[in-house]
Amino acid sequence: MFDARRSGNWAHTSEILAMLANVNRDPKKRAPFSASDFNPCRKPLNRKPVSKKEAFSILKAVFVDKERSRT
Repeated sequence: MFDARRSGNWAHTSEILAMLANVNRDPKKRAPFSASDFNPCRKPLNRKPVSKKEAFSILKAVFVDKERSRT
């Protein structure tokens, strides 16, 4: 319960901080800020993109090879 309240409070605070930062930024020098830039509870998603070949091999391993192992 404490974590939910804390993350909710940080979501509210980070929205206000992003708005203040965007009002005072120079649009020629910096892209707009987002609320996640100021929210310590949100972890950035640093995922590596998966190629189509890798994605199909993962799907095949999960669905096709799984069905063959049952028989």
